[in-house]
Amino acid sequence: MKNFWLLALASTLYAADVRPVIVCFGDSLTAGFGLDSGQSFPDLLQRDLDLRGYKYRVENLGVSGDTTQDGLARVSMALALKPAIVVLELGANDGLRGQPVSGIERNLGQAIEAFQKAKASVLLVGIKLPPNYGPDYTTRFAAIYPALAAKYKVRLLDFLLEGVAGNPRLMQQDGLHPNAQGTRIVAATVFKALQPMLK
Repeated sequence: MKNFWLLALASTLYAADVRPVIVCFGDSLTAGFGLDSGQSFPDLLQRDLDLRGYKYRVENLGVSGDTTQDGLARVSMALALKPAIVVLELGANDGLRGQPVSGIERNLGQAIEAFQKAKASVLLVGIKLPPNYGPDYTTRFAAIYPALAAKYKVRLLDFLLEGVAGNPRLMQQDGLHPNAQGTRIVAATVFKALQPMLK
């Protein structure tokens, strides 16, 4: 009898997780750069979903340093998870390197097309650059995201670091990545944007 219950417990623990998948697909802001394990915004998003009774599994496919070109090259990894929703957060590293806006927009567009072809809903996450990159470039860069959202009819989160960027109490010393406290705000921002997409 004891072995029966052990086998039953094991089969429950290792049963396939059939919850719809939310893939958080991005760079270091998604990966949780500089944070302890379990503190990235996808980790906190999973907790928020669980607490509110939403039956989704969040997968963190953030890779520090990724540009939109790098992300485009690994879209197949995300598609292999058969996502119901993709939180697409890329472009910051392109912008910080001064990459041409047209190329950034093209890469993000191709990623969105691939996800939509696989029947995944996309939440496009906007990024804004520090003002020292000049008003012309920062304005054109920021315009990428609403333009793509309109073109592909996807939901837009205007700025991932809304209420966090520029606040030294909420950012790491590099001024680019949120600390643990800031990431809690980021996770709440993402959840609010995602909520209308959830079942």
